Amino acid sequence: MTVLRRGLGEMRFLVSRRWIGFGVFVLVLAAVCVQLGSWQFDKLSARQDRNALVEKHLAVDPVPLDTVVPAGEELVPEQEWTVVTATGRYDLERQVTLKYVSRDGRPGVDVLTPLVLDDGTALVVDRGFVETTRSSEAPTDLPVPADGTVEVTGWLRVDSGATGEAIRVNDTQVRAISSRGLAEYVPYELRSGYVNLQEQSVGAGVLEREPRPELGPGTHFAYGLQWWFFGLLALVGFVWFARAERQERRRAAAAATGDDRPSVLEASR
Repeated sequence: MTVLRRGLGEMRFLVSRRWIGFGVFVLVLAAVCVQLGSWQFDKLSARQDRNALVEKHLAVDPVPLDTVVPAGEELVPEQEWTVVTATGRYDLERQVTLKYVSRDGRPGVDVLTPLVLDDGTALVVDRGFVETTRSSEAPTDLPVPADGTVEVTGWLRVDSGATGEAIRVNDTQVRAISSRGLAEYVPYELRSGYVNLQEQSVGAGVLEREPRPELGPGTHFAYGLQWWFFGLLALVGFVWFARAERQERRRAAAAATGDDRPSVLEASR
């Protein structure tokens, strides 16, 4: 009992202002690390759900656009990656490019061309990637699609969540793809979302198609464990520094009394 009281007495420094502040800091840091780790695991769960959705839709044969997103209706996230077909004529006068795109380290743009359908509405078609010297400037030598009626097949995608100037056309370029933003640029109604072109009936062209989405787990699991490890490390560090402080105080007390023999607790280690 005496040894226990002595041990507790030696730890009284933990109630000092300095150590209370240090302890609060460590607890806050550990809590933040736990939250960040949980956030990464939530992102992992969302990625797994997205991967399952992609695999489900890409395994099904193409369906007509009208069966998924009729004119006037909004495309919902659960319909994204559905493989659809649509028939119409490209409107090159309203063609724009998505700037600041890179593929395998190469700068370039994605070419966005409205496909005017038989009912007078249009679908934004991302025809693919073309390498450019500087993607911040509108290119002038883009490959021209086939003239006349064409049937396209591709992945249906939801609009970007960007707003404002990012989705408005400026010098025939945009920074994010959105049928809402492009609606101000064209004289006809646009279908919700857009299509990543994969095949077309005539004039396939030389643009690089959008590659299949990456379906791996990503780095979220590793980052989640890493954040939780940092939180645990903060708590362990507090204990280590407290133990070091206690040993330093013991040595100082022993030196003051002229007794440099190890204490009972130290000798028992």
